[in-house]
Amino acid sequence: MLWAVNTIIRKFSSSSAYYQNKLKLALIGQSLFGQEVYTNLRKQGHKVVGVFTVPDKDGKADPLAVVAEKEGTPVFKFPRWRVKGKPIPEVVEAYKAVGAELNVMPFCSQFIPMNVIGFPKHGSIIYHPSVLPRHRGASAINWTLIEGDKKAGFSIFWADDGLDTGPILLQKECPVEPNDTVDTLYNRFLFPEGIKAMVEAVQLIADGKAPKIPQSEEGASYEGIQKKSNAKVNMAQPAEVIHNWIRGHDKVPGAWVVIDGKVNVCVCVCMCSFVGSLPAGQPIEVEGASHPGLIAKSGLILFGSDGKALQVKNLQFEDRKMIPASKYFSSDEAASLDLTDDEKKMAEEIRAIWKGILSNVPVIDDTTDFFKSGAASMDVVRLVEEVKQKCGGVQLQNEDVYMATSFQSFIQMFVRRLRGEDQEEELVIDYVTKDVNNMTVKMPYQCFINGNFEDAEDGKTYSTVNPTDGSVICKVSYASVADVDRAVSAAKEAFDNGPWGKMNPRDRGRLLYRLADLMEEHQEELATIETIDSGAVYTLALKTHVGMSIQTFRYFAGWCDKIQVCVYPIATSPLQRKSLWGDVCAIVIPWNYPLMMLAWKSAACLAAGNTLVLKPAQVTPLTALKFAELTVKAGIPNGVINIVPGSGGLVGQRMSDHPDIRKLGFTGSTPIGKQIMKSCAVSNLKKVSLELGGKSPLIIFSDCDMDKAVRMGMSSVYFNKGENCIAAGRLFVEESIHDEYIRRVVEEIKKMKTGDPLDRSTDHGPQNHKAHLDKLVEYCELGVKEGATLVYGGRQVDRQGFFMEPTVFTDVEDHMFIAKEESFGPVMVVSKFKDGDVDGVLSRANNTEFGLASGVFTRDINKAMYVSERLEAGTVFVNTYNKTDVAAPFGGFKQSGFGKDLGEEALHEYLRTKAVMVEY
Repeated sequence: MLWAVNTIIRKFSSSSAYYQNKLKLALIGQSLFGQEVYTNLRKQGHKVVGVFTVPDKDGKADPLAVVAEKEGTPVFKFPRWRVKGKPIPEVVEAYKAVGAELNVMPFCSQFIPMNVIGFPKHGSIIYHPSVLPRHRGASAINWTLIEGDKKAGFSIFWADDGLDTGPILLQKECPVEPNDTVDTLYNRFLFPEGIKAMVEAVQLIADGKAPKIPQSEEGASYEGIQKKSNAKVNMAQPAEVIHNWIRGHDKVPGAWVVIDGKVNVCVCVCMCSFVGSLPAGQPIEVEGASHPGLIAKSGLILFGSDGKALQVKNLQFEDRKMIPASKYFSSDEAASLDLTDDEKKMAEEIRAIWKGILSNVPVIDDTTDFFKSGAASMDVVRLVEEVKQKCGGVQLQNEDVYMATSFQSFIQMFVRRLRGEDQEEELVIDYVTKDVNNMTVKMPYQCFINGNFEDAEDGKTYSTVNPTDGSVICKVSYASVADVDRAVSAAKEAFDNGPWGKMNPRDRGRLLYRLADLMEEHQEELATIETIDSGAVYTLALKTHVGMSIQTFRYFAGWCDKIQVCVYPIATSPLQRKSLWGDVCAIVIPWNYPLMMLAWKSAACLAAGNTLVLKPAQVTPLTALKFAELTVKAGIPNGVINIVPGSGGLVGQRMSDHPDIRKLGFTGSTPIGKQIMKSCAVSNLKKVSLELGGKSPLIIFSDCDMDKAVRMGMSSVYFNKGENCIAAGRLFVEESIHDEYIRRVVEEIKKMKTGDPLDRSTDHGPQNHKAHLDKLVEYCELGVKEGATLVYGGRQVDRQGFFMEPTVFTDVEDHMFIAKEESFGPVMVVSKFKDGDVDGVLSRANNTEFGLASGVFTRDINKAMYVSERLEAGTVFVNTYNKTDVAAPFGGFKQSGFGKDLGEEALHEYLRTKAVMVEY
């Protein structure tokens, strides 16, 4: 994400780092890792007196050399240090002349003579990417994976004349995840933590506190560099062993097999994971395997000797062309296009455009990456517009650049666009269709993971039921723990390596606007699905369930490019920046407003730039899955949104426990919210936002507008059949108007039409599901048993479906169960209070563990303000009720939870604040 900051940054030099012991250092090595170690050591006040790195390649300096030369540090680029095993005198003398007190070797591919290693006062320290003495020698990360180690890590050790045998200074470990690759291990732990550890090690030496712990020979191993010739996959092994072999060999040298009778087809492990139930696919011969492989939508499925299966995402041929494994049988078209002479000329024109933008890159070759070469969002716009102007008016979008970041992939994409051969596969959906509400609705019913609808891994399903008549609408995939893991993995991959995290925020907003437009185009279908799956009256589903969902996405789409940096004018010149979580966010939503609750949470999450895994309520999954279909049509990249229907005890619990989820938003009951909070804390201290139960008080004073108080008081209870988190759970009516108020409420209830929610004249539809209806009947029976007066209703309607009579209780005393506990249904619970006793009724209204919403009706504005200030609730309605707005923050106090949906405050739930201290 990009922010513009206009401020004066003042130089300061009072950091405590400058009061510590400091050393004169020689850095011997190369790569971005070496560059970061160099930069961080200098920040800590150490003096780098010389950098010794490799010569320029193709006119390009090593990253370490680039930054050192820019800062005026002496840089030496020796091709070698030794000839025929003997040190080169002039090289050694040049090294000694810098006067280093310690050699720091963060990553070094050259052989350094011992008279250099031992020359400085403090000797030399080396970074090695394994937990020594295991995996000495080259390719240590690869062998960690090949051997199936459960732990990875690195060692910083004192160099001696052996091969990675010197005394240990410090070591750090991390777990190896089942689908880790060389890249994920390096990027997640070995690179960032290794940089910190190198700086820590140097400071320990400077302070005279660095240990020298002799390496044990017990458990020591040495493995050489793997070559293509010995990297062939032995298919006569268990799947896990094959899996480790493939991912450990990475892209270079690349594990390989003979498939389809073709030799040396490389198996590249950009993503290699175990799969349970097998997808449909085309069989393919795999040499040495006991079972043919499968080319499926998800990739190449291979089988081990134990019959278990694993999945490979990409294949690379001997000519180095890489394709998605799923495209193997169409690889001639998908892998690479042969360009015509005219297209080659255009490719060279585009190369010149890239060169003009990436002026720091000496040569634009096929592998040049637009963003890794330093391009920013403005450069994306320039590239798109220049290509349009100079190359035949081909229409490109900003997203196209994010999808094809290398020069070769960009040219292939451009030529396909030029030819009208975008090769985009249409999303395959196995719909359930129903002719209902004068239309044919098409409903996806499978898990939505990484841009595809697919069955649960174990093939399990469950029935979702129409509450109007109790009939089964369809079978829905019942997600397992493995499905959650796949969804989280897809979301993490989409953020880390997909276009979403790199996208200009304004482009992200444009996609969310497009999604809102598609929801509006499909609003009647969405409302119909919402009605048959949740029982919502169609007119309400159209206006509120769907209508407010559309408004929510449009509102947060507008926020995408307005998340800003704050600058504070204090001595140390900090920038307070809001940064997205960067990890996967989880969202768990309830069954009363299935689509609207999805929108309230996911729109803010996506506007902040995160990816997500969402669990809809088990009894109302269908609008969430239809929404997933629309996200694909809107162009939301694969993996950004994943939806896994299933049980809370299984899917929700795994989301709470998952180590790669760092933020979870939940709407539901208070007991479940507490369990989620506990699991999130125990697992990895996830941030949580909770919108939980309520028992919202509504106070009606005798000086109210009676017509409005009756109308809105009924709405506060019976809106959406009472399945409304902010429903008025208890009405307090001033004594002098109490009887008149109840009489008029009952008169209005008798006018309400209970029936088919698709009938436009229906006022009151069925409760969401049978178990909830039964609970409401028990609730009313308990109210009668405790002595409250049942004025109206209290029973199930004598008709097919899950219908509950609108109910009114009076004479409800404060100690009664129905006075304290939420019904979450069409049950009006009324207590009277003495005329003029404002403080008394306030005390009773606040005597609850909940604090989601509240309301007051009075013509006296001073009284209204007095009461609203003292009501302990996140929302207070004055002379109205249920009037929420997408721009107003929504959330509760006390055991109604914490955190906000809607408004600017909702964004902060999906952002984290970082203070950046800048010194120039």
